[in-house]
Amino acid sequence: MSSTDHESLRQLLTDAILGSEFRRAAFGGAPRYGPTAWQRVAIRAIELRGERWLQFSYFDEKKDITKNFRAAESAAPLDEVMAIGFANVHLSTASEEVDVRTSKKGKVFVSRKPAEESKPVQPHNRLKDVPLPEGQANRLLEVMGILTRDGHVRPTMRAKYTQINEFLKQLTHVLDDAGLRSLGRPVEILDCGCGSSYLTLAAHHYLNDVLGIAAHLIGVDVNEEVIRKSIERSERLGAERLQFACARIGALEVQPDVVLALHACDTATDDALAQAIAAEARLVLSVPCCHHHLNEQLRPAGPAEVLRPLLRHGILQQRTADLVTDAFRALILRIMGYRTEVVEFISTEHTARNLMIRAVHGAPVGEASFVKEYLEMRCFWGVTPYLETALGERLQRVLAMNS
Repeated sequence: MSSTDHESLRQLLTDAILGSEFRRAAFGGAPRYGPTAWQRVAIRAIELRGERWLQFSYFDEKKDITKNFRAAESAAPLDEVMAIGFANVHLSTASEEVDVRTSKKGKVFVSRKPAEESKPVQPHNRLKDVPLPEGQANRLLEVMGILTRDGHVRPTMRAKYTQINEFLKQLTHVLDDAGLRSLGRPVEILDCGCGSSYLTLAAHHYLNDVLGIAAHLIGVDVNEEVIRKSIERSERLGAERLQFACARIGALEVQPDVVLALHACDTATDDALAQAIAAEARLVLSVPCCHHHLNEQLRPAGPAEVLRPLLRHGILQQRTADLVTDAFRALILRIMGYRTEVVEFISTEHTARNLMIRAVHGAPVGEASFVKEYLEMRCFWGVTPYLETALGERLQRVLAMNS
């Protein structure tokens, strides 16, 4: 280990981090040059659209912020980080590992060793495979009890961690289709039946802090206890543009760009879809939960009598009701002007409720072929879907004009 002066240290760090062999650096420990809001800063080289960039991640007790800078424009933010004078710096390049320690008396010690392996710069879109990667400290996932302080997933929370990442993938997949990156204002998101708000908080964090898309999110649930806990979590995170309200779905006067209905029970999903349609929300992501309403209507009568062997057994009837309910929901969304898909949200290994209805606004309203399908399907089963009732005259006008 050798000692060096502060000016030599700044030059060493600048040359290494702005050099072509740089891979990653971590700044931490007590600040030697004055107070700072940040407890830790991480820098890593990434490839973005075929160009070399540096990604700066700033961490404090409540949140983390990530910013990307072109390599040629990274000197200024790097100077700001070095001006803090963190006591400890670990630096990795393609050829060596460098550790820097600054003592309380201001003496700087530097140790070097050959790199164990040379890893290429990772393309930035690699992060999209796992939106919130394991092995990295994340204040949000810590507060939710999913990660330990050193970034490891708790064994009992593995399924929830996987569910969050799969949901964020689905959200990212349709951001551009729904035009949410170019609104010129914060994206307004309404989470209907937010429950414990794991996915609510994850969506808010990922959009605002990781992707840099300003988003205002409101979580709504009738359960006072889960709303209280959600408010406590958001306060611990110090999250801005995040609200929770104890209310019924549809009770709030809002105009959302995105409506989430993630495991909203039975007809609460339909109430959320009805609110999305009424607001002409740009995007709907719904993971339905239990399906009781239609199950109580299904009977082996009329055209559906041929399915008596299927409806004779309770478990088969319940599963049939699940599929028929979601098929009606997807079809109504399409009729009302949404490009709609039903996709597998996550493996059944992690949750039995693994189907997602994903709908982007912008399709023709009242397309005759879909109206015909809907009316024939409704006649075959001899039922009235709850979503049709929830939409009322809004849907009836479209059906009457195009049937």
